[in-house]
Amino acid sequence: MKIRKICCIGAGYVGGPTMSVIADKCSDLEVKVVDINKERIAAWNDSDLNNLPIFEPGLDQIISRTRGRNLFFSSEMEKSIANADMIFISVNTPTKTKGLGAGQASDLSWVEASARQVAKYAEGHTIVIEKSTLPVRTAQAIKEILEATKKENAKNKNPKTFSVLSNPEFLAEGTAISDLEEPDRVLIGGEDPEAIKALVNIYLNWVPIEKIICTNLWSSELSKLAANAFLAQRISSINSISAFCEATGADINEVAKAIGTDKRIGNQFLSAGPGFGGSCFKKDILNLVYLSGYFGLPEVANYWNQVVVLNTWQQDRIYKIVLEKLFGTVSGKNIAILGFSFKANTNDTRESPSIRISCDLLEEGALLSIYDPKVSFERIKEDFERFSFNNQGIWKMVNSIPDALKNADAVLILTAWDEFFGLDWKYLASLMRSPAWVFDTRSVVKRQEIKNTSLNLWKLGEGS
Repeated sequence: MKIRKICCIGAGYVGGPTMSVIADKCSDLEVKVVDINKERIAAWNDSDLNNLPIFEPGLDQIISRTRGRNLFFSSEMEKSIANADMIFISVNTPTKTKGLGAGQASDLSWVEASARQVAKYAEGHTIVIEKSTLPVRTAQAIKEILEATKKENAKNKNPKTFSVLSNPEFLAEGTAISDLEEPDRVLIGGEDPEAIKALVNIYLNWVPIEKIICTNLWSSELSKLAANAFLAQRISSINSISAFCEATGADINEVAKAIGTDKRIGNQFLSAGPGFGGSCFKKDILNLVYLSGYFGLPEVANYWNQVVVLNTWQQDRIYKIVLEKLFGTVSGKNIAILGFSFKANTNDTRESPSIRISCDLLEEGALLSIYDPKVSFERIKEDFERFSFNNQGIWKMVNSIPDALKNADAVLILTAWDEFFGLDWKYLASLMRSPAWVFDTRSVVKRQEIKNTSLNLWKLGEGS
């Protein structure tokens, strides 16, 4: 199969960067990213690359090379699907908020809608690829929708035919471009050898063949869920040990180093922090919990559910420590929040620990000054509005670290942005109200930097 034109349905955190890299590496392909959100498409087409809807280091450079050459962003769904030889479905799959499986199962309405659009508008033979993170056996639903259309058009001179593949993404926000350009592996699941070969040939433009793994559809779908579950489990595990360290006088960084030097364990995802966030970890684990129960595996469901429970516990624990150190109340007290994105080098705040911790403090009547170099005021406002809580406090967004710390009783570091390392704490201490506290949840602050100031320091995994 000769692939000339690619269409990606969904211009979000996966679709946008992934298609940009494919366009950059495969100049002979026409790549079109479509989305019903016209504001998002307009942002992708903005002449000012600082206004792209997604911040990822290196993404703006790729966009500048490819956009208008062989990469296009559009709202023309029907035409783009009809012209495509290969279609990636890269739409949102949020956790259901109501109905059967609410709070755990994935809402696949966008996936189904995309499959129906492909079935309606596609022409000739089309390779349809799952790119979104999906529950195991979702491909079956997509296949059934497409097969129904195939039967309806069987008598046509040029009937529609489809091949369905699974090609999950394994991107870490903040390093998505390097993850795409130099992936650990590319996973392709499917049953049609020719369709698999067509997708393999695209990746071979820059990915070594030994890094391309081909499986059946169901193994591919489950591998994505399992990978995220294992990574999240490591975060919850090291965070559980951070509490032990504080109780016993051990240092979590020293413990993590000692653990990580064991080649059977490795040193990745052993940095203690306020908990995991992002669009995938919590959603995928809850999906795994739901599926485990559905397939009659309650012990497995309980095991993975505990990873999420511990993650929430870590955030609650941090909020309670802040409360305890500030004499049992934060009502009317100024608290600086440094970092609102769920990790550095991204403007994504989905499931960010900063949301829950900030809401808990606001519920206690705190006055929050929030600083993040990439997250917008509108995004924070939306996050607080989605999180159901009894807001007794006041929050504002500020433009600099000194603005956040002015007259503050405490500063809470929740994201490890580069600019938070090596701060002039002697100067910053002069801006704060004594006695003031620094709560470091990301091992950003060195104790000697605080030593000659009036500040008190609490570090996650070390204590006071």
